[in-house]
Amino acid sequence: MRSDVIAAVATGTAPSAIGILRLSGAGCAEVAGKIFTLKSGIPLREAPNRKLMLGLLHDRQGRVIDAALAVYCRAPHSYTGEDTVELQCHGSPAMLAAGLEALFANGARQAGPGEFTRRAFLNGQLDLTQAEAVIDLIDAETADAAANAAGQLGGALLERLRPVYDALRDLCSQFHAILDYPDEEIEELGVEAIGAALADAQRRLHAVSATYERGRHLKNGVRAVLLGRPNAGKSSLLNALAGYDRVIVTDVAGTTRDTVEEPIRLGGVLLRLTDTAGIRESHDAIEAMGVARSERAAQEAELAVFVCDAAQPLNDEDRRAMRAARSAPRSLALLNKTDLPQVVRPEELPFETVLSVSAATGEGLDALREQVERWFGQGRSCDGSILTNARQFGALTRAEEALSRAERALRGGMTPDAVLTDAEEAMQSLGEVLGRTVREDITNRIFERFCVGK
Repeated sequence: MRSDVIAAVATGTAPSAIGILRLSGAGCAEVAGKIFTLKSGIPLREAPNRKLMLGLLHDRQGRVIDAALAVYCRAPHSYTGEDTVELQCHGSPAMLAAGLEALFANGARQAGPGEFTRRAFLNGQLDLTQAEAVIDLIDAETADAAANAAGQLGGALLERLRPVYDALRDLCSQFHAILDYPDEEIEELGVEAIGAALADAQRRLHAVSATYERGRHLKNGVRAVLLGRPNAGKSSLLNALAGYDRVIVTDVAGTTRDTVEEPIRLGGVLLRLTDTAGIRESHDAIEAMGVARSERAAQEAELAVFVCDAAQPLNDEDRRAMRAARSAPRSLALLNKTDLPQVVRPEELPFETVLSVSAATGEGLDALREQVERWFGQGRSCDGSILTNARQFGALTRAEEALSRAERALRGGMTPDAVLTDAEEAMQSLGEVLGRTVREDITNRIFERFCVGK
C-alpha cells in the first residue's frame, strides 16, 4: 500500500551543530529533491543508495539557506521499511523550520508523534518491544537505562519472549487440530507433555516479569525522601548530593516549608530524592502543611533517609521523624555534621544501617552511595533483558495467570477445550507485548508517548 510522505525535524528545538530533516514514504526522494540540489547535479531520486551526498538546501522561495548532506535509503532497507531521506543540516532552528515549510509546500505532510517508528513497526522492521525501546532510549537518564533500552532495541527482550509465543502457538494449533478433525489420525498430546509445555512457558515468562522491580527503578528511579527535624542538614545534604545549591539553606529553622524533588545519581542508581520540611509541632499553618506533606512523602517513598544532627541531643522531633522514616520499605539513618563534636551515638538510632556523614565537607557520602547501590543497583546486567515497561509487565502477568489456570484445568481433568481457552488467552496477552495481536487503541497509546520526528 502506497503511504503518503511525512516529514519532521528529527532533532531538538535548541540551536545545535547538526539538525536533521527526515522524510519517509513512497516518493519522498522526489519531494526532497525539489528543495535539495546535489552538488553532483544528478536528481536526488537517482542518488546512490545509503550514501551521504553534498548539496544545497533551499527554502520555499528557492533561496539557498544551507550547505548540507542528504542520504536516500530505498525500501525496504531503511528504518521505516519505506523509502526515506534524511537532510543533515546545520542546527539552526530557523533554517530547519524554513526547510520543513518548503517540504510541506512540495507535498509532504507533518509527521505525527512517533509516526516514523510506528511505520517501522507496521512494516515489520521492529517488533513492539523494540519500538517501545526507542522512546525508553530517548528518555534514559542513566547509562544503565540507556544500555538496557539499546539492548531491547537490538532484540534482547524479543529473543526471550518469542520462543514462548511460538511454543504456545504450536500447542494451541495441535489442540485445534484434534478438536476440529476428530476423525483424522492426529497424534494427541499426553497430559504430561501438555503440562510440561505449560509449566515451561510459565517459568520463562516469570523469569522475565521478575526483573520488573529492578527495571522500574532503572527506568523511573527510586522514590526517596529526606526526613528529620528542622536544621538537621537535610537541604545541605540534598545540595551536596546534587552538586549545586538546589535548595535554600539558612540557619533559620523552618526555611524549607514544602517538599522539593531532585533527581540524584548515586553510582548507577537514580534517586527521585525529596527534601522535606523539618518535622516538628508548629502553629504556623503553612509550616504545619509542609510537615504533613513530609510524613505523607515517607509513606509513598521506597527509601527513607533519616537525617540526624549528631551535634545535638535527640528530642521528640527526632523520634517523630524516625517513626516516619521507618514506615518506608527501606530506611537508613545519617549522623550528619561529623565535622562538629558528636553527641548522638549510632546505637541510639533504631536503624540497621547508620552512616556518619558531613553535608558540609562531603565526608561519608561515598558510603551512602555504596549502600544505595547494594539495595537498588544489583541484579542482572543491563543488556536489554530487564523489563522496564509497565504495560508489558501487566500483559506478561495476565499471560502467567492464564497459563496457571490452564495447568490447573489440565491437572483437574477438564476437557481439552477448557485448557485451550486459557492457553489462547495467555498467547493473546503475550502477543500484546510482541505486537502479534495488539489492538489499534493500544498501538495508538504506545506511539502517543513519542516525540515528533521519531
